[in-house]
Amino acid sequence: MAIGEADEAVLAAKFAVMRPFLDERGWRFYLGTEANALGYGGIAAVARASGASETTVAAGARDAAAGEALNALEPGRSRRPGAGRPRAEDAQPGLKGTLDGLLEDGKRGDPMSPVTWSVLSLGDIARQMALLGFSCSRDTIARLMHEDHWSLQGMAKVLEGKQHEDRDGQFRHISARIGWYLAAGEPVISTDGKKKEKLGAYHRDGKSWQRQGEPVQVRDHDFPEKDTVTIVPYGIYDIAANRGFVSVGTSGDTAAFAVNAIRLWWQEEGSLRYPGATRLLVTCDSGGSSSARCRLRKDQLARFAGQAGLMTEVCHFPPGTCPAPARGTRSGTGCSATSPAPGVPAP
Repeated sequence: MAIGEADEAVLAAKFAVMRPFLDERGWRFYLGTEANALGYGGIAAVARASGASETTVAAGARDAAAGEALNALEPGRSRRPGAGRPRAEDAQPGLKGTLDGLLEDGKRGDPMSPVTWSVLSLGDIARQMALLGFSCSRDTIARLMHEDHWSLQGMAKVLEGKQHEDRDGQFRHISARIGWYLAAGEPVISTDGKKKEKLGAYHRDGKSWQRQGEPVQVRDHDFPEKDTVTIVPYGIYDIAANRGFVSVGTSGDTAAFAVNAIRLWWQEEGSLRYPGATRLLVTCDSGGSSSARCRLRKDQLARFAGQAGLMTEVCHFPPGTCPAPARGTRSGTGCSATSPAPGVPAP
């Protein structure tokens, strides 16, 4: 029986409906039953209508003719045991051991620590394996590494340097000072300089919503020009109000700039939020514009305290630490107080 184009079109429509609901073996078996029903020329016609190869359709036709049920195979299997291309490690004895040795040679990190990593990329590993006589793709290498619990990870900043024996006491002291101020209804702020940014069409991390195919166009290099302006953000976090304030300037991150940011916060928000305040606690790190040894900073804080009429207490964090205002507890090297007028005792 001749199979015309109209018949193949009907078959193609049926296959398009059924294909999403069948796995590989069910699809093969279904194609075989249709080919057997068509008789002579059915395998070629079904192959053209379904897009499958004639080999696949012929295999399904044989299974259907032999009466092989779909459940003849193990549950979850689409092929008989042993069917399909063998894995690279099975076809090439010694591949897994050679790969393990190669990864061991490229391992970095403390051997006593579970945190280790490889300095070799998948391409490097594939090339070195080829030089050793093994043929394996990057996908195969990635699969074997995942099976051995390797994963692609960035470095985690979790290891701390040498700690002072009084570190816990410093934590408790700063926490107690913050708690005392908050209980008294006095303002507590955490200050810190932020990353400097160049103004203009320069690349920045992050994403923004744009129409498809219309990304924000920036320079291909980030080299600043002579007229490029660099902004310096300085952040102030009001712990009790859970609000942030950022002062942005174009000068350097100096002590005068940092204290002026506190002054702006007090003028714009602090004095309105705490009209009856008599004291202010400032927490900050011990480096840069917030250095505990900077005389200019102390001078500017004294001027601010006199202008605002606030007993200003400053708690500095030790090197290697930074503020954590959300929790309100981090270690400090100690506290200093600047009084608005002589004779006013520090708390």
